[in-house]
Amino acid sequence: MGYHKKVVDHYENPRNVGSLDRNAKNVGTGLVGAPACGDVMKLQVEVDENGRIVDARFKTFGCGSAIASSSLATEWVKGKTVDEALKIKNTDIAKELCLPPVKLHCS
Repeated sequence: MGYHKKVVDHYENPRNVGSLDRNAKNVGTGLVGAPACGDVMKLQVEVDENGRIVDARFKTFGCGSAIASSSLATEWVKGKTVDEALKIKNTDIAKELCLPPVKLHCS
């Protein structure tokens, strides 16, 4: 099974890899794992005084689909309010990256 070019792009050139200051009052951190394959993702967002996400960073340990999904997610949440970002579903990310159903858990 070959990856779609969007997955390859985000895997080879991941956006927003790294960490934000977890002690900052305006930084939120989430950690999630996929028991099906052992992927682990840490996502951090920095929120301004208006509730808008001004920065996002991730660290993912997993397959190419998981890394690409994390990279895309950080791009999508920047500039959105927290409520808007919470409406993004893993199925939206999977569709954008053309992930096959077997890789849905990676998104």
